[in-house]
Amino acid sequence: MPVSPSASQVPDRFAAFRHRAYARYFFARFLSYFALQIVIVAVGWQIYDLTRDPFDLGLVGLIQFAPALLLILVTGSVADRFSRRGIILSCDLVEAVCVIALAIMTWHGLTSPLPVFVVLLVMGIARAFLGPAAQALAPNLVPAKDLPNAVAWNSSAWQTAGVVGPVVGGLLYGLGPLVPYVTGVVFLLMAATAIFLVPAQPRRVSREKQDWTSLMAGFRYIRRERVVLGAISLDMFAVLLGGAIALMPVYARDILQLGPLGLGLLRASPGVGAILMALYLASRPIQTGAGIKMFIGVGLFGLTTIIFGLSTNLPLSLLALASLGAADTISVYVRQSLIQLWTPDELLGRVSAVNMVFIGASNELGEFRAGTMAAFIGPVAAVTIGGVAALGVAGLWAWVFPELRQIQSLDRERKTLDEVSEV
Repeated sequence: MPVSPSASQVPDRFAAFRHRAYARYFFARFLSYFALQIVIVAVGWQIYDLTRDPFDLGLVGLIQFAPALLLILVTGSVADRFSRRGIILSCDLVEAVCVIALAIMTWHGLTSPLPVFVVLLVMGIARAFLGPAAQALAPNLVPAKDLPNAVAWNSSAWQTAGVVGPVVGGLLYGLGPLVPYVTGVVFLLMAATAIFLVPAQPRRVSREKQDWTSLMAGFRYIRRERVVLGAISLDMFAVLLGGAIALMPVYARDILQLGPLGLGLLRASPGVGAILMALYLASRPIQTGAGIKMFIGVGLFGLTTIIFGLSTNLPLSLLALASLGAADTISVYVRQSLIQLWTPDELLGRVSAVNMVFIGASNELGEFRAGTMAAFIGPVAAVTIGGVAALGVAGLWAWVFPELRQIQSLDRERKTLDEVSEV
């Protein structure tokens, strides 16, 4: 008769929340991203209503991405040298001011997208500093053994906001274009309050002299650690080539004949699948074949993107997007666990800054790619070709990075900076 596992062997799906500091961090990050989703849906609908040009939707993504790229050497170093909690708090407050500015513009009536682009640029600068600090703070709030569980819950929060936020944004925009901006400000202030309540955490602080060598340390580590390099670049190129989020207003209005609520449903569908997958991974973490499962997830991401691109049926489109979100979550779970467990805390801010640029390239720059292609060859061709390219990336990276393909478990003790330097 098989012996049942002891209670101590059963994964604790709420392990990360046993730590109060993490629980407050989780709540803060959820509210912040929830507010962003509401605001972005409103901005996208306003811009497309104003210009009816998908290229402008691509510019929305490019403008948000550019600061993370241009400030990459600064943002990571700041996260390694100063209070990560303080950085997050400051950025949440700056974003709240930006959303207030959008509300004022909306109140007076928009006649040009240019003022919106300026505000989005400021928000992009704030998020360029917020991203590395937020990613680097999480490992300081839980022990290493609970970090994969925290990564799964972080993904769940991210995707839950991605599900509820667009739907709420569409509903609120239907009540009036000013309503989603007011709601976004309230949630951002609540997020700032929650992160303020996170107690200061002991951590290793980089005391390196601030010179070019120090600023480039994150790049050098990623280049040397091929597992981290492969994981980051795989996600970047797959989503850069296969992303279709920027074209959701086009699909909602012109292809599927939907209104603002329909746009919210399309934007929310990837999150539905992602939430289910994240909750599954929180209770049943990947313990074997992590690398192979990540490649399978990226391949499924490409396949479901193709299905969505060709679909003219709403239920099929929603199902394809939900499957896309579930597949992408597998990749995110493995990638984030690898980065945060394999990177010394003294370098985590700089490595996270590089990772955020890769994420930004795959999301915001991917939106610019999709909008530009759609303007020249049409939205259906742009999305479908992108899905095919994502499939190709999964196969190519599996061949180029065999060490990533061979990763079995995500468990690994984090090395210190001195230990890394000795290798």
